[in-house]
Amino acid sequence: MSHGPETRAKMIEYIRILKSIEDEMEPYKEAKRELKKDFQSNGWLSREDISHITRAYRMLKKNESIDELVAAYGALTSVAGDTNDDS
Repeated sequence: MSHGPETRAKMIEYIRILKSIEDEMEPYKEAKRELKKDFQSNGWLSREDISHITRAYRMLKKNESIDELVAAYGALTSVAGDTNDDS
């Protein structure tokens, strides 16, 4: 597919803007990595716990089906065990 000079210029502009946005996002990505690392190194959550929690959070954020959320929650509780025996 042949692109004219205007299309090529817009492609270059898009790449420049995308790079700028991704560069600005990097500190936030690093903060997420540090958050995950801190919770793991302190023994508060396992890697698998964080994975399940993150998946459940993203499902809620996207308004995905409750059945999928229940399945993710079930996986989380089976991994974590019932640690909330206060009742």
